[in-house]
Amino acid sequence: MTSLEVSEETEESGPGGYAAARLLLLHEKERSGPPRRTALARLTDDWLSGLFTAAAPPRGVALVAVGGYGRAELSPRSDLDLLLLHDGSADKAAVAALADRIWYPVWDLGLALDHSVRTPAEARATATGDLKVHLGLLDARPLAGDHGLVAALRTTILADWRNQAPERLPELDELCRERAERMGELQFLLEPDLKEARGGLRDAQALRAVAASWLADAPREGLDGARRRLLDARDALHLTTGRATDRLALQEQDAVAAELGLLDADTLLREVYEAARTISYATDVTWREVNRVLKARSARPRLRSLLGGRGGAGRSATGKPPVERTPLAEGVVEMDGEVVLARTARPERDPVLPLRAAAAAAQSALPISLHAVRRLAATAAPLPVPWPAEAREELVTLLGAGEATVPVWEALEAEGIVTRLLPDWERVRCRPQRNPVHTWTVDRHLVETAVRASSLTRRVGRPDLLLVAALLHDIGKGWPGDHSVAGETIARDLATRIGFDRTDVTTVATAVRHHLLLVETATRRDLDDPATVRSVATAVGTVGTLELLHALTEADALATGPAAWSSWRASLVADLVKRVAGVLAGETPPDPEAAAPSAEQERLAIEALRTGEPVLALRTRSEQPVDPEADGEGSEPVGVELVIALPDQPGVLPAVAGVLALHRLTVRAADLRAVDLPTDLGTGTGPVLVLDWRVAAEYGSLPEAARLRADLVRALDGSLDIPARLAEREAAYPRRRGLTAPPPRVTVAAADSRLATVIEVRAQDAPGLLHRIGRALEGAEVRVRSAHVSTLGANAVDTLYVTRPDGTLLPDEEAIDLARTLESALR
Repeated sequence: MTSLEVSEETEESGPGGYAAARLLLLHEKERSGPPRRTALARLTDDWLSGLFTAAAPPRGVALVAVGGYGRAELSPRSDLDLLLLHDGSADKAAVAALADRIWYPVWDLGLALDHSVRTPAEARATATGDLKVHLGLLDARPLAGDHGLVAALRTTILADWRNQAPERLPELDELCRERAERMGELQFLLEPDLKEARGGLRDAQALRAVAASWLADAPREGLDGARRRLLDARDALHLTTGRATDRLALQEQDAVAAELGLLDADTLLREVYEAARTISYATDVTWREVNRVLKARSARPRLRSLLGGRGGAGRSATGKPPVERTPLAEGVVEMDGEVVLARTARPERDPVLPLRAAAAAAQSALPISLHAVRRLAATAAPLPVPWPAEAREELVTLLGAGEATVPVWEALEAEGIVTRLLPDWERVRCRPQRNPVHTWTVDRHLVETAVRASSLTRRVGRPDLLLVAALLHDIGKGWPGDHSVAGETIARDLATRIGFDRTDVTTVATAVRHHLLLVETATRRDLDDPATVRSVATAVGTVGTLELLHALTEADALATGPAAWSSWRASLVADLVKRVAGVLAGETPPDPEAAAPSAEQERLAIEALRTGEPVLALRTRSEQPVDPEADGEGSEPVGVELVIALPDQPGVLPAVAGVLALHRLTVRAADLRAVDLPTDLGTGTGPVLVLDWRVAAEYGSLPEAARLRADLVRALDGSLDIPARLAEREAAYPRRRGLTAPPPRVTVAAADSRLATVIEVRAQDAPGLLHRIGRALEGAEVRVRSAHVSTLGANAVDTLYVTRPDGTLLPDEEAIDLARTLESALR
């Protein structure tokens, strides 16, 4: 039994059997959606009317439903918005007593109540000073009492709304914008607020208010259905949680989907996103029209005075000033701040016109008018396949317009033009991405990647291929299996459809297939290993494809979200690209085994061998200046290099990793090597272990090197209990209710390395993860050559290059056993 059922059972003791009837109604499976909301409103109407009548009200009093209740849209846990309206003739004490006879039974049943007692003059004055009150009164509906009093108030309130529209609508627009800034866009949020987020029920209510002003109206197609779907989702959310909540939390989504009879939570989110997108698009179109009308109204008196009255020169035969139409492209003009079709345009004979109009709108940073895009959707001739060169060029122009591409693309998508041009787009449309690193749905992420790529076109020889690859790189996410593999096939078909030749089609398909190759290799593999660089060079094939992939990698990451790109990642990818370009040019990668230790490493190793204790050095690393055309200017620090030298001994890796975790240093990479010093240095004998770490502070300033060294000494001699200290920190970490991390997974990577066996660990990121991995590896008696750490959101991917103690690779069976041991230890 849900908490709602428990609370409703207690309501059966309430007056008139309302609670029992309400409970029965809410759990009638055959009646849901609008019929249930209407029936619940009618049931509540009858109950409240009975309370009003039983209280023997004086003359000139009415009980009024306002807001959502006034619209008869009661969800299971909706507030009751009530106004007790009186004409002022009755005794105030009698009116107050009447209010108590109504409010208290509502409270006794545990229902939320928003109530007021006012005369028509007071209601009107309050509405004038409070926009939200005015909006609620627009939906006023009489429940009981003097209906004429309510009708008179409605007439006055509506008249005020229409008369005050030039002042009130900009106020409402600002209120909607502020709420959108605070709550985000419903169509992209993983845990959206169905009411307050942009594209939610509040915006749908605002569109009704605009229509009531008679100043403008929203595009009606699909709007009622979108609003109904959001209300249905909110009903299901109230029923499954038993709470008056509008936030569709992750842990509630499966239950809500089941209540609605949907396949799963992803299907639920996709339906919610579709509805929100319809409302958001209608909102954009409507407020654009409102602002256009208000601007025209304010300009009319000034224009009339300049023209010397109504009969001034330059006016048309109708007395209206002529509307200027500025040509933008063949069949496309600008008029009144929007892109419209020219009078001579013939979409039925011009299949390229939709793309030409969209490209012209984006290049001019202007919206494409609703009438124009709907006419194009309804009458434009289909493009031949493959597309003619002009159509392909217009698509590239549209994609290369930067931020202005987004609203134009949304207009095309709202009217079905995008899926007509690119049929496979339908599978990614409004598709959610449950990785919290992602900011957007799949389709919007693709457009945002093209927007980011438009600023990188100067870095590649074929900007057109970059923009199209950016638009298609995740197109395979609508299909089962690896989206890169599926996407390669789809991208090949779509690039052929768009009209590229065979060589260009192959380049686009290769970019889509390998769009994750550079960043995954750079952050998870040893770039000093020649096999790493050669494998990338083999996959990429040409320098032209490599530069295209480099730009696509950056655009993809920047469009994913702030956690997906950093100076550190950029520097690693740039290093990999430089090495791969060398191999493609015929150079031979250097042998890391032959590389001598640096002067600093040798100095520290000598000191460690002389003293028999760890020595270390900390220094900030700054990479090459960032390309101003990419993202920002100038150079910036990308982390800290920590070099540690100490006599070789067991337990070094877990000890160092544990100390770094205790000091809140995030490990990005670690290279470990044994250095044999010349015997003529007089420092003793024996190998020295040199560890070269790349670290960054989680927050705050870096710890002092002396403190790190002191704790490392204690960790190595056993006086510092690192596991216990890390366990205390992990216990203090807040955990989100209802979220369970998937189990860790450890695999042997097919890296073709001749230097080491590559083990890949995927796990939930947590303090000391590398320390726990190091302890498990020590127990397995393997030597760690290098470690590479990549973290996105809560997910960590740690790649370890390991060998036997003698430096040889692990046989396949030993490597598999090691992976199983690691996985078991991390559980």
